Amino acid sequence: MTVTLHVCITCRAGQTLGEGETTPGKRLHGAILEAGVPDGVNVVPVECLSACSQGCSVALSAPGRWSYVYGRLSDANAQDVVAGAAAYAAAPDGLVPWRSRPEIFRKQSLARIPPIAIVPEAAE
Repeated sequence: MTVTLHVCITCRAGQTLGEGETTPGKRLHGAILEAGVPDGVNVVPVECLSACSQGCSVALSAPGRWSYVYGRLSDANAQDVVAGAAAYAAAPDGLVPWRSRPEIFRKQSLARIPPIAIVPEAAE
């Protein structure tokens, strides 16, 4: 099962950018790709994760697992984001033991979202 790492590429991290300047979110996305994406992780750029006051943000999710949103990130954190995504991919329920998480994932979690319950469709 593939884990999705959503990276907000429109994030400005509170900065005023000049014409044509790359957003901090796009720089984070590029740094994550350069760091090397772990097996089983699909990196998806997204327009907004609605964590605008929290700096650059990413979200980890997979079907049947807890999902997480992390903020206050920059391209300097790319290696830790990749390590955290690998640990998440290895956890069958998405619950990575606290001490096994990179420090930024321990301290910069913005949200933890329970798995969505799948309701069987009613027979017609």
